Amino acid sequence: MKNEIQYNCLYQKLQLELKLQGMSPRTIEGYSRAVRRVAEYFDRCPDDLSTEELKLYFGDLLDTHSWSSVKVERSGLQFFYLHVLRRPWTWIDMVRPPRVQHLPDILTIEEVHRVLDQLEKLRYRTCLFAIYSMGLRLGEGVGLKVGDIDTARMLVHIRDGKGKKDRYVPLPRVTLGLLRTYWRTHRNPKLIFPRLLGGSGTIMNTPKTMDRGGVQTAMKRALQDAKIFKRVSVHTLRHSYATHLVEAGVNLRIIQAYLGHASPATTAIYAHLSRPSQCNAELQINRIMNRFHLG
Repeated sequence: MKNEIQYNCLYQKLQLELKLQGMSPRTIEGYSRAVRRVAEYFDRCPDDLSTEELKLYFGDLLDTHSWSSVKVERSGLQFFYLHVLRRPWTWIDMVRPPRVQHLPDILTIEEVHRVLDQLEKLRYRTCLFAIYSMGLRLGEGVGLKVGDIDTARMLVHIRDGKGKKDRYVPLPRVTLGLLRTYWRTHRNPKLIFPRLLGGSGTIMNTPKTMDRGGVQTAMKRALQDAKIFKRVSVHTLRHSYATHLVEAGVNLRIIQAYLGHASPATTAIYAHLSRPSQCNAELQINRIMNRFHLG
């Protein structure tokens, strides 16, 4: 690579700036990959690329990558120019992804029950029901800790959610019972869903959580066994939770707080099913979850 010494120096500076800006590990990797990729494409340090060169690069990138990937690339290079090179990013409109908003597929309460009934392994059934019944992201579900369960107030403290934000979510009684049943199978003092590798002593003391891939695979197989052919994933359970709360009449602002959305506009997507009204949210949540008999 031409100017490899210069590139290595700038790349190290990029890592420092990303850290100082408080970026998440996932964002750091995505932005770093964007700079590595453009440097490999031109086989030189990307500190003097012209507008035409960048247009050529993004044009080729669109042939092999999705718009969501291209947006990460654009954001990564924008960060590189603004915070590392200290230059204005003048190509902000050069790559403009189309504004498309797809409504997510939703599982009905009956369909959620059918999916959960297909799960023979208690750890997957418990984890997926916890994700659904509290509107969690996959990482938040597998990362649940014993110390974050507040049984006195029937709340769960979700730590370091998206945007590194904490929040509290209601803990349905059915969910608490299932979590307790599963925890007794391993008794790890910190984790509710530890990684099940090794003997009982290893599992009790491991700091590693359940593998996300295993949960996703279990969900996919359960959907097939339940003969549900919608385009859904583990994250669909979170969408379904929010939609079911809207249908039950829970206020949209309350749902926003439970989901940890920064903007009410993000939560408003669920309002297409029902007009929300003020009510006792925790009562409605327990009424929904009490319909599940998971053993």
